[in-house]
Amino acid sequence: MTALIAEAHAQQQHGRAARLSAIMADEERWKRNQRQSPMLPENLQALLYEMPTLRSLDDLVLDREVKQDVREFIGEFSQAALLRSHSLEPRHTILLVGPPGTGKTSLASVLAHDLGLPFLVVRYDGLVGSFLGETAGRLQEIVDYVFRTPSVLFFDEFESVGKERADANETGEIKRVVSSLLLHMDALPTHCVVVCATNHPELLDRAVWRRFELRMELPLPAAAELREWFARTEKSFGSMGLTATEFTKLLEGESFSEVEAITLDARRKAVLSKGKMTSADAFKAAINSWKRRRIVGGERTRGAEANRKNKSRARKKATDNGQEALLPEEDIISRAE
Repeated sequence: MTALIAEAHAQQQHGRAARLSAIMADEERWKRNQRQSPMLPENLQALLYEMPTLRSLDDLVLDREVKQDVREFIGEFSQAALLRSHSLEPRHTILLVGPPGTGKTSLASVLAHDLGLPFLVVRYDGLVGSFLGETAGRLQEIVDYVFRTPSVLFFDEFESVGKERADANETGEIKRVVSSLLLHMDALPTHCVVVCATNHPELLDRAVWRRFELRMELPLPAAAELREWFARTEKSFGSMGLTATEFTKLLEGESFSEVEAITLDARRKAVLSKGKMTSADAFKAAINSWKRRRIVGGERTRGAEANRKNKSRARKKATDNGQEALLPEEDIISRAE
């Protein structure tokens, strides 16, 4: 648009240039309004954004133990007055660990929905500054706001600000930020729920771990979760043209986000066909699209095979010889089938 405006001025078409400038200004204004939340003060618009919370815990397919821990946390938080009458405080700091696509952000959003609190996501592009003390000062602004505003404060990719201070490759500024963050987490009141998510727990500072009263691993979906997903999808979407066993075998080792992408693609295809495709045809077409998509960039192996660091399942298919093999013992946090 900028190039078109410059060209219009060069051709003495100033009226056209003015119209293009107005269009671009409207677009920038719309984008700015989309990023901002009406509840946030202007000085925090670049540091936080509020995400809508549309799903409850019952809408998610999760590991049984994870769902049990989340229900216990929500029940504990809702009974905060009873706990305080006995000089106790509810837990309010949570660390979510797991591979990409396992639902960490979705779970944080669900917590905000079921607790009836605004869901505030930290924007690292606005938080991290290049000058001495700048990041810590901005972090202080966030803490001052949530100190007086009950909310769920979400740090995605938490290793970006919670890195190990002993790392010789990190700057002194990052180390100061970690120290400041730890102090703030200790001082935050319990009406502010802090949820942090990471794919790389090994990068977190050792002192960070004890600040989290609840730590949960979100593994890749096992057979039980895939069967539950299949049952829910078939109930709302219709027959998918395969059995639960075939569905589970087909998507073994894939993440929740990948499974969701396939089912949403099937729904889109069914809607856009305007009745010409059955649900089974739409799902078959979505599976074929998914297989072609996985080949792009050379990804020809299954999800569990491609991710050698996956710690959530104890077994994988060895495609080289068609035999089963065990994951290395050092893989992080394994779960029994």
